[in-house]
Amino acid sequence: MLKVFICEDNEPQRLKITECIEKYIMIEDLNMEIVLSTHDPDILLSHLKRNSNVGLYFLDVDLRHNLNGIQLAEAIRKYDPRGFIVFITTHGEMLPMTFKYKVEAMDFIVKDDIGGIESKIVACIKNAFSKFTARSTTLQANYVFKIAEQKVISVPYDKILYIETSSQSPRKVILYTTESMFEYYGKLDDIQKQLDERFYRCHKSFIVNVQAVECIDKKEHVVYLKGGYKCFVATRRIKTLLRLFNEQ
Repeated sequence: MLKVFICEDNEPQRLKITECIEKYIMIEDLNMEIVLSTHDPDILLSHLKRNSNVGLYFLDVDLRHNLNGIQLAEAIRKYDPRGFIVFITTHGEMLPMTFKYKVEAMDFIVKDDIGGIESKIVACIKNAFSKFTARSTTLQANYVFKIAEQKVISVPYDKILYIETSSQSPRKVILYTTESMFEYYGKLDDIQKQLDERFYRCHKSFIVNVQAVECIDKKEHVVYLKGGYKCFVATRRIKTLLRLFNEQ
């Protein structure tokens, strides 16, 4: 599911944008939902710190906050490097700043164009949803990594069970699949950015494929996976993992 986030400090405009998006999602029956509509960048970033999603973000540039919308987009990229960012603003002259901050915006909608705002929002939704769907099915069907200088491995995402930091060497990780396991140099932070929305960082030492989870023991903080495998889940991440597990 593609998650939608809105950050706009002008309440009437925020409500209008939210209503436009909700209406289009409902009419087209898209696998999308508005997760958050807020005036506060801190609330949005706090959510992203706790949840791993690919999102579509509609951001105002002037948020009357210590972060403007472009700086907020830069911060979003740390948690969601594959997300889709759209700016809606009266400050069309700030477009060049999006290149300076390297936020790779999908579009820059100027509020002065009253008649065209709604149609442009819809166009962005169509574009983002199309790319998200294609990305989930084909472009990112395999995780590619090196286990030696000259040896490259490609593993289908649906065969990955989980990835953990090696207990023998903190510079290495171990990837478990339905058929085998691989140990190689890497960091979970970097690996997480390469994976899609089915993978969740359930513990500082584990990334789990939610689709491979069979059950979650909340009392013992253990995740049981297909094939008899298991890994740990941090207390503060159980709630999110349970939600992702129940949504699939």
